[in-house]
Amino acid sequence: MTPLHAAESAAREAGALLRQHFGRDLDVDEAKAHDIKLALDRESQELITRVLLDAFPGHAIYGEEGLAGDQASSHQWIVDPIDGTVNYFYGIPHFCISIALRENDTVTHGLIYDPMLDELWTVERGGPPQLNGRPVKASARATLGESVLFVGCGKDQEALEIGLKRFERASLKARKMRMMGSAALGMAYIACGRLDAYIESRISLWDIAAGQLLVESAGGMVELTPDPVDDNVWAIVATNGKIPVEEIL
Repeated sequence: MTPLHAAESAAREAGALLRQHFGRDLDVDEAKAHDIKLALDRESQELITRVLLDAFPGHAIYGEEGLAGDQASSHQWIVDPIDGTVNYFYGIPHFCISIALRENDTVTHGLIYDPMLDELWTVERGGPPQLNGRPVKASARATLGESVLFVGCGKDQEALEIGLKRFERASLKARKMRMMGSAALGMAYIACGRLDAYIESRISLWDIAAGQLLVESAGGMVELTPDPVDDNVWAIVATNGKIPVEEIL
C-alpha cells in the first residue's frame, strides 16, 4: 500500500465516523474561550492512527490529539483529525481531516478530506495536486481587487489583534474577505483556485502541513515564521503566488 492509499483509507474511515455523528449531541472533553476539544477528536485520531500504523508499523504519529508509533522513526505522519472542530460542534458543515507524511524534515505526501462534500485533495512531492483525482492549480488572479482572502485571528489577545488589523487593512483592497474556521480547508481552496490567500499569526503544524505541500505544488507560495517560544506554532502567509503579499501584511 502506498502512503497516499493508506492516508485515503484512514481519512475516509474517519470521515464516515464524522458524518455519522454530525448534527448530534457531542461529548466535550475541554471547552476554552475560543476553542473546543471533543471526544470525537480523539476517536477520529485513534482510527486514523490504527489504519496508518497497520500499513506502516514502523512509522510515527504526530497529531493534535497526541503521539503514537515509533517516535524515533524518520517517517512521521502529521494528523489533524478534525480541523474546524468548533464548526463541527455547532453543526456548520465546513471542516476536514488533514494528514501529511514527513520524511526527516521534508513533507512528501499530503491529503485533505472534506467528508461532507466528499472532496479529497491529495499530493505527492514532485507531482500535481489533485481534487478527487483531477489535477488542480492555484488561481491566476494577480491583484487584491479581484481576490478573495482568508484571515485567521488566532486564540490569544495578540494574535486576535494582529488578525483583525490585517482583516481591516486588506478588506479595503480585496474583493472579499473570509473567516472560515478551517486552516487546512482554506489552503486546499487556494490550491484549487477558490481562494487566493490565507494569513494567520499563530497556527499549529498539523493544521497546515498537508496544505503547504498542496499550495506549493499548485503553483502557490507559503511562508512560515516559527514562533519564538512554541516549536509547534507558526505564523503563515499562503497565496496563489501572484498577488502582492506586502499589501496583505
